[in-house]
Amino acid sequence: MHVPQGQFVLHRRPLRRNELLRAWDAADEYLLSEVAKRLPSESGKDTRILIVNDSFGALAVALSSWSPQTWSDSLLSQLATRDNCRTNDIDLSTITEVDSLKLPIAPLDVVLIRVPKTLALLEDQLIKLRPLLTSDTQVFVAGMVKALPRSVWPMLETLLGAVQTMPAVKKAKLIGVTPDLTRPLPNNPYPVTYPLEGTDWLISNHANVFSRDSLDIGTRFFLEHLPYISGARDIVDLGCGNGVVGLKSASQHANATVHFVDESFMAVASAKENIERAFGAAHRAAFHVSDGLEGFALASVDLVLCNPPFHQQHAVGDQIAKRFFRQVHTVLRPGGELWVIGNRHLGYHVTLKRLFGNANVVASNAKFVILRAVRRST
Repeated sequence: MHVPQGQFVLHRRPLRRNELLRAWDAADEYLLSEVAKRLPSESGKDTRILIVNDSFGALAVALSSWSPQTWSDSLLSQLATRDNCRTNDIDLSTITEVDSLKLPIAPLDVVLIRVPKTLALLEDQLIKLRPLLTSDTQVFVAGMVKALPRSVWPMLETLLGAVQTMPAVKKAKLIGVTPDLTRPLPNNPYPVTYPLEGTDWLISNHANVFSRDSLDIGTRFFLEHLPYISGARDIVDLGCGNGVVGLKSASQHANATVHFVDESFMAVASAKENIERAFGAAHRAAFHVSDGLEGFALASVDLVLCNPPFHQQHAVGDQIAKRFFRQVHTVLRPGGELWVIGNRHLGYHVTLKRLFGNANVVASNAKFVILRAVRRST
């Protein structure tokens, strides 16, 4: 990446051979170009910078000399930032990581925001951010034109202040915001809750959780076919979201420990709240903000339940699912099972048969298929 702050080598996470996608885009370049005009020529700690939703650390790496804070709901983003700092010989201590469940340290002089895919997350962030701003804070919001819904502009005006849209550059948009501290700030609507159909459970969902307002059709189909594994000791809800799948499995396996795993801080927090609300102190559960199953011991799990994401930010692909499947194969005990649901067109059975030597269809409908793969004894 060549920007006014220098030249940097950047990689996406997870790493893939022959990666065709960059770890930055024109919106990152636009932000860094604008910031270069406004920051002093010499870096220093007097300028307090906050970077929001930095996908792979491009902004943090380029601005590391100013010791920025980064604010994100994604552990993968944090891990990618650390990887890219090491690649570019940047001291990790120059960057302060703040996860989405905490607040950045105020006051702030410059705030750089990448618009996330989930606009509810942006709304939550802006409501939390407003009290941390001063009337002199410089706020810049960026995204690629195709990924910026029209609703972003009125949201910024309502929650922060007047906006100024700069000309598009290489299909990227940059919006300047002048904070207006006199504007009324609404109550934060997140997390939201809804009753889970067919149960007396109330489901809590933080802003960045998929299908936060109701049960999505894929999960509903999966819940209808969840397995009971006699004698199961450890069960994993991989990519747990709000934890509904693991919650149902926990109700079926009273003696098992259910592990809720997601790279989203908000997802794991939602799952924890839902388990504790449903079972109180009696629950047998563990919660992991993790890059998939990293940290799980070999042959330590009896059952993995998974609805893999097929997108990373705005990029669509099956790389995350395939990585999940490889991890699952190593952590399952001999005879352990992976149950996975996906859109029919994704063709997960091909990868599963290659890894496990088997992949059986449990159930299917016009849109989804549920597959079962068993770890063979070695």
